[in-house]
Amino acid sequence: MLFTDGPPSSIQDLAAQDSQLLTVASIEGIDVSAKLALAHQELALDLRSMLERQRYADQSWAFWLEPPARLHGVVVTPTLKNWHTFHSLEMVYRDAYYNQLNDRYAAKRDAFAGLARNAREQLIALGLGMTPNPVPQAVSPNASSGLGGALAAGTYYVTATWLNAFGEEGAAATPAAVTLAGVGNLVVQAVNPPAAANGWNAYIGAAPDAMTLQNTAPIPADQPWVQSNPLSSSGAAPGSGQKPGYHRPIPRVTGRG
Repeated sequence: MLFTDGPPSSIQDLAAQDSQLLTVASIEGIDVSAKLALAHQELALDLRSMLERQRYADQSWAFWLEPPARLHGVVVTPTLKNWHTFHSLEMVYRDAYYNQLNDRYAAKRDAFAGLARNAREQLIALGLGMTPNPVPQAVSPNASSGLGGALAAGTYYVTATWLNAFGEEGAAATPAAVTLAGVGNLVVQAVNPPAAANGWNAYIGAAPDAMTLQNTAPIPADQPWVQSNPLSSSGAAPGSGQKPGYHRPIPRVTGRG
C-alpha cells in the first residue's frame, strides 16, 4: 500500500506488540484510532523532510534527470510500518502517563520511543520504498443487485482495485455489501478513478475474507462489472497494494561550521 492511503498500522498491529494496549486504552480513555492518525500525520511531515533532504543533497547531473520523489510515491515497507506502530504506541503511553503520572506508563513510553527511533534509523539506512507510478487505494465501489443471471440469492461482499498502465495494482477498497433476494446478478462499478488508473479489478465473495478476483482482464475504468454467473473461487484474493519499484537513499546531512 502507499503511505498516503492511510495509517500503515492498525489497532491489531499495536495490540500484537503490546498485549495490554486495549486494557490501558479503556481504563485511561485513550482513542487509539486517533493516535494512529496523529502518528501518521507526524511521520508524513518527517518523510517530506527526508525527501526534500534527498532532493538537494545530490547535485550530480544524473540526479537531476531522475523524477523528483514525492510523498504520494512512498510505499509502506515493513520498516516503515514498524516505525508507525512504535510511534503510535509511544503516543498512547505518553497520554496514559500524563493522565496518571504512573512510572510504569513512562517506562513503556520510553521503550516504544526507542523502538520508534531505531525503526526510523533503519528506514534511513535501507532507503524509502518508492514507486514511480503510484496507484492510490480505491474507495468502496457502487454495488447493486439486478434481474437475470444465475447468481444465487444471498449477501455478497465486493471490493475494487485500480491498475496502472504497467499492471501494478493498488490497495483494495473497504468492501461493500449487497444482498440478492433471489437468483440474479450483481452490478459493480469502481468510482473516483485516480489519474494513473488504466482499469480495475473486481473481487467478490460470500464473506469479507473470502473475496476472489472475478474478471480475467482489467475492466475499463468507466465500465461496470456484471456478475451474472456463480462466483469463481479460483481467482486471487485482494493483495496489499503496490510493492516498491526501487529504494530511495536518504542522505544523512550534517550542518557546516
